[in-house]
Amino acid sequence: MNKLVTSAHFDSAHFLFGYKGKCANIHGHRWTVRVTIQGDELIKEGEKRGMLIDFSDLKAAVKSLADRLDHTLIYETGSLKPATLAAFDDEGFALYEVAFRPTAENFAKFFFDELKSGGLNVCKVEVFETPDNCAVYEEDI
Repeated sequence: MNKLVTSAHFDSAHFLFGYKGKCANIHGHRWTVRVTIQGDELIKEGEKRGMLIDFSDLKAAVKSLADRLDHTLIYETGSLKPATLAAFDDEGFALYEVAFRPTAENFAKFFFDELKSGGLNVCKVEVFETPDNCAVYEEDI
């Protein structure tokens, strides 16, 4: 089994609605997303012969997804009042709404699902909130 690993970074803020602790407040992270793809067969012909996928294609897919979240306030649907959303919009702040609680665990699955649906044979996604803490999502085979 061949595997390739790449990573991307994004800076964003989030908060955990309904949480009883410091993470209930808006705070930011320098998130790191590490994606592992796998495959049995390498490309047999052409300029990409001997590759599972061109690293530049893999890096571009992961970076594109990370860039959507970069420098945004990520918030869960229903967690902000309409007046708050309107005020943020009026100020021109970049917001990114997700249908899940914005935890590292849920982001790992989010990246996994998004990249998988984009045609990548993803086997594992690691999302680091800090250099020492990460969540991992991988599907059992």
